[in-house]
Amino acid sequence: MKEVRGDNIKIGYQGARGSFSEEAMIEFFGVNQNTFSYDKFEDVFLAIQKNEIDYGILPFENSCTGAITAVYDLLLKYGFYIVGEEYIKINQNLVGIKGAKVEDIKEIYSHPQGFEQSKKFLSEHDNAKLVYFYNTAISAKHISKLNDKSKAAIASKRAAKIYGLDIIEENIHDNEKNHTRFIIIGKHLESSEESNKSTICFSLDNNVGTLYNLLRHFVENNINMIKIESRPSNTQLWEYVLYADIEGNINDDNVKEAINLINKECPYFRFLGCYKKKDI
Repeated sequence: MKEVRGDNIKIGYQGARGSFSEEAMIEFFGVNQNTFSYDKFEDVFLAIQKNEIDYGILPFENSCTGAITAVYDLLLKYGFYIVGEEYIKINQNLVGIKGAKVEDIKEIYSHPQGFEQSKKFLSEHDNAKLVYFYNTAISAKHISKLNDKSKAAIASKRAAKIYGLDIIEENIHDNEKNHTRFIIIGKHLESSEESNKSTICFSLDNNVGTLYNLLRHFVENNINMIKIESRPSNTQLWEYVLYADIEGNINDDNVKEAINLINKECPYFRFLGCYKKKDI
């Protein structure tokens, strides 16, 4: 386990210029010329698998709408690791071509998360058809190309500026504390002395008290569990895997002890990463 990052790394993100993923990438890595954008979440995983890029950055959960479940599932499918995290404050805006007004809009394009985070605004303008797109920035880019006053996108102010769009209505998101957590993924397990957060995944036997018996190992080893998320296993009907974020480094004795015990007592276990916790 070591950090393998350098000056010439290649980084991929889902979306386009102006996306929140690109913003998170810049915040985490700084300005880097070796960057690549992809339409779909899985395209980023495939790019890592083919060694086109060294790291990918993807949205993992939103403070208002919850987990980005597709990314959880892809982590297990490809067997990659979380090597870092970044938080971005999300400000959603209705953007359109020059001169467009709210009353002109008949179609609104965005990622499903953009719609979910702006439900109150959309309920007040329910005459517009919602068109689902891969990404908020890709939606803005598409609106720019269409050059049609009747079509708009939900995207960031940065995306509007990049694609030459007007901000028709700003800050249309429901919650002012709207943040998205992004994870940085790579092929290899990395850690450093600064790493103070770990993510694991495990399954459960269908018996009374199984979850309690597993989670007590965190308590008995004085480990704070920050989050737990349940997902269908995709292998057996009504079988689930649990993702847990805990405080601690994989090299800490108490973390090693808890993880070893959980690994022995559950049908499936995978260590997903050890990285530095990002303070918001």
